[in-house]
Amino acid sequence: MTPFETLRIDKSRKVEAPDGSDVHVLLALKGGSMARFHLPAGKASKAVVHRTVDEIWYVMSGRGEMWRRQGEREEVVALEPGVCVTVPVGTKFQFRSSEPLSAVAVTMPPWPGAHEAELVPGKW
Repeated sequence: MTPFETLRIDKSRKVEAPDGSDVHVLLALKGGSMARFHLPAGKASKAVVHRTVDEIWYVMSGRGEMWRRQGEREEVVALEPGVCVTVPVGTKFQFRSSEPLSAVAVTMPPWPGAHEAELVPGKW
């Protein structure tokens, strides 16, 4: 049996994501992991593509946009509180903020490390 855990965000490990955003590493189980991403107002992340993981993002606060591209399919979606987006494995993506932006993301399987994200040309 896997033991259960509890973690307060103020006790979490804070790192810089490969895309340049601030990340609070939260908890993980064998099927997935969770983190909170933050991007200050007026900033854009670096564009990346994930090699092996899928992600689901939920915007907690702030405003911005996310660019996603899969082959020829491309879109920009508005990010605001209550918006939830998927980033399937192999999707190129980038996000930017017009207000300080915070989102919680679930990664499946768990985030394997910085080598997971490959920098790619982006929209911004």
